[in-house]
Amino acid sequence: MNNTQSNMSKWSVTSRVFHWISAVLLLITWLLILLYENLDSNLYIGLHKAFGVSLLFWMIARVINRVFTKAPPALPMPAWQLWVSKLSHFALYATLIAMPLAGLLMSVYGGRPVDIFGLFQIPVFVTPDRSLARFFNDMHTDIIWPMIIGFTLLHIAAALYHQFVKKDNLLARMK
Repeated sequence: MNNTQSNMSKWSVTSRVFHWISAVLLLITWLLILLYENLDSNLYIGLHKAFGVSLLFWMIARVINRVFTKAPPALPMPAWQLWVSKLSHFALYATLIAMPLAGLLMSVYGGRPVDIFGLFQIPVFVTPDRSLARFFNDMHTDIIWPMIIGFTLLHIAAALYHQFVKKDNLLARMK
């Protein structure tokens, strides 16, 4: 282990928990929509919505944590890589908030409350409007979802590049 790796500071425990639970919530939400599309059971779409809203609230809490939690020092890298890193992280946070928000708005503009695991419902708090429901559906599925895939793949590729090409042990900061 070189000196950079031994002195590398990790993200705070709260930041690491927020990171990994965000990833798990996104994966579960995605798997549930796949189940719904392939098995056509309303159970899966209901759970998809509940996990999606959970991800929305989780991401809001994550942003609050990020504002109040100091990031570890950046690893040495060219300025353009640091800029791309900051921009892609911002975009990933933004899309992970916009996606469930668009899904929620799609439901309520469609006149459907969103049940949260049978514990409570988010009621229809707007006047139902089919054209706005379609707009948010298109945003949710055709625009934001491909962006999440793109930024997530970029995030994973960059982490793997650091780990296996640069060999700077960047992944250890998030373990």
